[in-house]
Amino acid sequence: MHWSRRSLCLTEDPELFFPVSMEGPGREQYEQAKAVCRRCPVQHRCLEYALNTHQMYGVWGGTSPDERRAAMTAPRRGAR
Repeated sequence: MHWSRRSLCLTEDPELFFPVSMEGPGREQYEQAKAVCRRCPVQHRCLEYALNTHQMYGVWGGTSPDERRAAMTAPRRGAR
């Protein structure tokens, strides 16, 4: 069975994971989506997928787009 079939987000409104912005109501939406991710049995697989496929929108594996961008550039900074 593919890991995504065990994800908790399957039972949630998909729009919860794609807020319009990090400001105002979008901020609370990000936090609600991340709360779902924290309980998810496949959170780490989801984050790995998002990093490997450069998902730049939405909440994946309990991270925001900014958090994933930082994670993707962190290894490069250490290599310098």
